[in-house]
Amino acid sequence: MAERPTTSWRAGIAEEAEELAAGTLDPECACMAALFPGELLTVTDAVLDTFEAELLGLANLDDAHVFAVVERVVLALNAVNEAHNGGAFETGEREQLCDYIDHSLTEHGVDVVALTARHGLGRYQLTDKWRKW
Repeated sequence: MAERPTTSWRAGIAEEAEELAAGTLDPECACMAALFPGELLTVTDAVLDTFEAELLGLANLDDAHVFAVVERVVLALNAVNEAHNGGAFETGEREQLCDYIDHSLTEHGVDVVALTARHGLGRYQLTDKWRKW
């Protein structure tokens, strides 16, 4: 299964905390906990929980249904980002979220390349119509 970005963000926080505790990281260089506060991780996971629940049976639905699922997850992530003053997801996080959406769809039988091509889009434009982060 595609790994949620929040999983790697949590792992980064834990690794940084271990390095701080061991004295191998200068506290002024520590940033993970500030970048990914608990509340941000919790609400992002809630959005991804909903997205994952909607993936079941998606391969048998038409393009409009697939795009509707993508639209809902992207709009929900937009709301998370807006609630964090537009700074919840930086470039790396955006790429991780887009990759997660793509890989999750693929794992559930959606041919993302064919889907986007049928609509005149490149594969990596799947979320562009709605994404503000």
